Amino acid sequence: MANILDFETVALADDKDAIVIIDQTLLPGETKLIELRTAKEIWDAIYLLQVRGAPAIGVTAGFGIYILMKHTKAETFDEFMTEFKEKKDYLDSSRPTAVNLSWALNRMEQLVLKVTDNGRNYNRQELITAMKNESEAIKAEDIEVCRRIGEYGLTLVKEGDGILTHCNAGKLCACKYGTATAPIYLGHEKGYNFRVFCDETRPLLQGARLTAYELHSAGIDTTVICDNMSASVMQKGWVDAVFVGCDRVAANGDVANKIGTSVVATVAARYGVPFYVCAPTSTIDINTLTGADINIEQREPMEVTEMWYEKRMAPEGVKVYNPAFDVTDNSLIAGIVTEYGILRAPYDKAIKELFY
Repeated sequence: MANILDFETVALADDKDAIVIIDQTLLPGETKLIELRTAKEIWDAIYLLQVRGAPAIGVTAGFGIYILMKHTKAETFDEFMTEFKEKKDYLDSSRPTAVNLSWALNRMEQLVLKVTDNGRNYNRQELITAMKNESEAIKAEDIEVCRRIGEYGLTLVKEGDGILTHCNAGKLCACKYGTATAPIYLGHEKGYNFRVFCDETRPLLQGARLTAYELHSAGIDTTVICDNMSASVMQKGWVDAVFVGCDRVAANGDVANKIGTSVVATVAARYGVPFYVCAPTSTIDINTLTGADINIEQREPMEVTEMWYEKRMAPEGVKVYNPAFDVTDNSLIAGIVTEYGILRAPYDKAIKELFY
């Protein structure tokens, strides 16, 4: 019987002019593949978290802009770019915090400019073929990047360790391995017998619904805990390291990740547990100087008051604050694990050396 690990998180069905994704809003109860063809379907899938996780969003964006431009009727480069930028800006508006979305779209735009020599050599069919190849390269690179992050992350832990993770930075947030779970998967292949604690991750429960589901399916020792239990398991000495993913890293090493991550980092610091952020370099935004400059997405109140409940669980009319992310100060981070190695404080210097 097939399990979640047998399905691709994001795939290009070029013969159908579609992107095929797992609808993650239905997990773990139902594994359903859906096809995205129109700009609105792609936008909705990203906004509604049918596809989620910074790497997977980037891959979806790359495939998406290719699919949307595949049958363009643009006769001139100017016509092509007008249509391209309209669709690019629309997709980019779906989620503001995850930098991989704009990173992938900007990469596709740079490809267009390079192939056409900034518009001086416009061949529509050659350009569309190049866009397809580039979008597939984004996915292939994501798989390789996550594997390398896993290899570096695995050097930070030992056999039998307890690992805590928050939200879902696993296979379901990427194309394979994930980011924060990559060391866990590679260690599992080597027989490390990790014990993993998954924060449920309110209000959307990505830890309970997604991370626990995929790790348990892989045969990994997995325990779900409520978000407010992290201090308890750390106090008991059950956690040797925390691995989380991220949606954006600022130039100074501050990190935006799923709401509640900064709480875990603060608790980890109290109990002397190293807190590691697994971040492909595509999530590092050198143009965002500090975490205070990161635009934090605000989501609908019903995610807190009604979703997952048979009946509304908060008073009608009560105010709700529902940020999708928070920012973890770089002082709480023991290391940022990238595909090029582990960055250590001072992060502003380490990040600058990585890029320059």
